[in-house]
Amino acid sequence: MIFPVVALLFSALAYLVSAAPIALTNRDVWAPPIIQPTSGTVWVVGEQVVVTWDTSTRPAQVTNPKGTLLLGFELPDGAGGENLDVDHPLASGFNLTDGKITITVPDVDDGNNYIVVLIGDSGNASPQFTITH
Repeated sequence: MIFPVVALLFSALAYLVSAAPIALTNRDVWAPPIIQPTSGTVWVVGEQVVVTWDTSTRPAQVTNPKGTLLLGFELPDGAGGENLDVDHPLASGFNLTDGKITITVPDVDDGNNYIVVLIGDSGNASPQFTITH
């Protein structure tokens, strides 16, 4: 009685293993490096600034061309991640292939450990920079 059940299970397994493989399609992942702000950049709260990124490495087809720009900060000891403000994006819905976006510097505490992260296909963080009043 157990032999027919085992034989049936092996038959089913052999069928599944011999099934045609699923064709995988190539997916582009594009993480354009941020050019501006740099580590020496100082933003003043309320001013308009331009965040720029390098589009020269753009693949022929960008799967997700819509970007989001987030402000974050890093702790002095490097622990604690990027602390991104996902609830208040600096900008969203812009085209990553444009290579730049103008934003208004938000009213945040003075600090020299701020970063911006460009999100589209992949996230890419700037170096730490300063925001002041």
